[in-house]
Amino acid sequence: MIDVTRTLGPDYFLVWEELSDAELDARLRTRSFVDEHVLPTIDGYWERAEFPWPLIEQLAALEVVGGGIDGYGCPELSPVARGLVQMELARGDASLATFVGVQSGLSMGSIALLGSEEQKRQWLPRLARLEAIGAFALTEPDHGSDSVSLETTARREGDVYVLDGAKRWIGNGSIADVVVVWARVEDGSVNGFLVERPAAGYDAEVIQGKGSLRAVWQADIRLDGVRVPAENRLPGAQSFRDVSAVLTETRASVAWAALGEATAAYEIALAYTSSRIQFGRPLCSFQIVQNRLVRMLDELTSMQLYCLQTGRLSETGRLTGPMASLAKLHNTRKARKVIAEARDLLGGNGILLERHVMRHLADIEALHTYEGTETIQTLIVGREITGIAAFA
Repeated sequence: MIDVTRTLGPDYFLVWEELSDAELDARLRTRSFVDEHVLPTIDGYWERAEFPWPLIEQLAALEVVGGGIDGYGCPELSPVARGLVQMELARGDASLATFVGVQSGLSMGSIALLGSEEQKRQWLPRLARLEAIGAFALTEPDHGSDSVSLETTARREGDVYVLDGAKRWIGNGSIADVVVVWARVEDGSVNGFLVERPAAGYDAEVIQGKGSLRAVWQADIRLDGVRVPAENRLPGAQSFRDVSAVLTETRASVAWAALGEATAAYEIALAYTSSRIQFGRPLCSFQIVQNRLVRMLDELTSMQLYCLQTGRLSETGRLTGPMASLAKLHNTRKARKVIAEARDLLGGNGILLERHVMRHLADIEALHTYEGTETIQTLIVGREITGIAAFA
């Protein structure tokens, strides 16, 4: 049995007592990695907007990338275990969690779900070991929330497809070895293509001036006559519905990451108010501070329950896209409140990077937005419960 006497953070409703040994092991290993390697170094990378290559090398040894994909050298992790990994990574730094989300969920997830056997054998083992880096290129400069309207095209010329267009906010897009590019083919349907880099006509430029997720790179991408072998088309990708199948799981993982960020903020606020002496007493001895801490715990506990249930539903194949949308909507909104409360409770010290809260306050804004804004998630759930699409 695993020794669970080591702290696992707040668990007021004993949610984590329901975890299996394998799930606890995945969480404890990731938590130790975060405490020993991420937290001591991440502030510098974040402040310099520098990609943390040493952490990526250390992450490979953790053997959590590609968890849940059956075979191909990928680790055996349940949906809950995968969520716990994302939660703990985000507790340390959301940039690192975002990198893994792109690598494991979007890039590898697309290949595993929609790729050919040859494509899976070629890429999944290397991506799982972080010997190769993947990216997922869907969003365009003029099509974010309405990505179904994508304008990137792919035309067939003999045994190759020629890709033209532009993509924006593509995580890992400037450093990836393989990029899953979504494009519209001549019959109007949406297909996915594996662009192997370097590739002539593929140009990626890191987006500068970000105030959020500064330790991970997103790119603007230009595709100017990029020639892709026909065998690099994902055979299982025939429509935007196939893209949505990939996004269902990754949206649920964003809910876990939001929980990780909120957990960090709550833990920091509780420790700070317990040790900070003002007016001759610890801050946490004042009624107003206790009230605020309890409200934070209330939000955090509801987030934990959402996450555990989405994981269990995924295990049995019952997690739907709208369910994932509701979980993402709920948890990123709650996390914003928890982290803002923590920043305020730390007073002036709350804006210092060394306290970590300010970094989480900035980063949660990106999580709240990417993979569908709150408005889009609301409309997805609204369509599900009313049967009426209200997107326009």
